[in-house]
Formats: sequence, structure tokens, C-alpha cells
Amino acid sequence: MDMNKEFKINAADNSGSFSAFASFPAKLPAPTVIVIQEIFGVNKNMRDICEKISQAGYIAVCPDLFWRQEPGIQLTDQSEAEWARAFQLYQGFDVGKGINDLRAALAFIRKDPACTGKAGTIGYCLGGKLAYLMATGSDADCNVAYYGVGIEDLLGAAANIAKPLLMHVAEKDQFVPPAARQKITNALHNHPHVEIHVYPGADHAFARIGGQHYDPGAAQQANGRTAAFLAAHLVKN
Repeated sequence: MDMNKEFKINAADNSGSFSAFASFPAKLPAPTVIVIQEIFGVNKNMRDICEKISQAGYIAVCPDLFWRQEPGIQLTDQSEAEWARAFQLYQGFDVGKGINDLRAALAFIRKDPACTGKAGTIGYCLGGKLAYLMATGSDADCNVAYYGVGIEDLLGAAANIAKPLLMHVAEKDQFVPPAARQKITNALHNHPHVEIHVYPGADHAFARIGGQHYDPGAAQQANGRTAAFLAAHLVKN
């Protein structure tokens, strides 16, 4: 039985609708995790993550956040041409509209009878930054950020974080220089709602299976912490 489907979600600004890949667990209703894409779109990696999350007992929904530029983007990290296209899309991405789309996806799935009403987010790379911003500006029950890029410029919003936020930070992240990483950890390590972990020797995208900098040890540790975090805040509460 295929437990995957695709939703169409109306944008909050009435500019159109966007698609979202969804994977459902065997037992419903269930809490939901909004999976926030990297710069490569809703590709096989994101869909695989959704399926793993659904196997753990959650509805996993991954919205297409590049739809205003080009819907249906599915790139890999395996060629220079795809990297160039991914960075082009990243540079053309409107963060504010992306957050509004994530809020719309959150509200949409919470209304579905399959959802218990509990819903959080988990984001990678660009999605890690957006998960942080969802923690500062949405009613998600919890948020998880993997190696978010650009968070050091958004720390003024940290005072708005009122729900649990788990952050996975790569010590050797090529897109987050040491000074930026230190700025983030200094600002957030004592925040009452933030749990932050730095992974020694790990580079950006250390949890991307098949990626150039995949680190099985760091990925396993981070994913274990994420599993416990989601269970604590979406299932047990």
C-alpha cells in the first residue's frame, strides 16, 4: 500500500498554490513533521527523509518552496551544473514568502483529520535556517535545524522563541565560518528553549546520505537526538 501522496496548498498571499510531498505512517491519526528542503528542491533525498520520518510514526510533509521560481525542482549535489542551478535558486528565494508558505503548510496539515494537531518542523541547510525562523515566528510545537546557513544574522529574533528548538551545528561547516558559528552558539546556548549541539570535525550537510561530507557517526548522533526530541514534544505532550 502506497503511503505517499501529494498535496496542493494555497499560498497565504493568494498568489497561487504549491505542491507538497507527504508520507504517512501506518497508524493514524499521527503528529506531523514539516520537512524543509535544502537548496536542491523536493528531491529524492528529501522524499527519503519523509519516508523515514513516517516509518517512525509521523506524517511527514515536504513543501515545494521554490515554486515561485520554478515548480518541481529536483536537483542533486552530484554535478557542478546542479550546484550552480541550486545556488541560483537560493539567491532568488524570498525568505519571507517561504516562511509564509511553511506556515500555510503547517495550518493545512493540522486541519487534516489524519493529524493529531501536533506539528513541528525539521530543516536542512536552507531548511535549517527556515526551521530557526519558524521557531521565531510560527506556532509550530517544536523545530529542528540541521546546519542552518545565515542564522548568525538573525539572532535578534531569538527572543521570540517560545517552543523547543533543537540545533545541529557542524564545527567545520564551509558555509558557516568559525566566527559565525561562535556567534550563534554564544547567543543561544543559554536560551531556555534552545538545545544546541556542535559536531566536532563535521562539515556542512554531514547528515546527507550519499553527500560528499556525509559523516555516519555525526549523522547517527544527530538523528538520534532528533528522534528523542520529536517524541518528547510531539508524542508525549
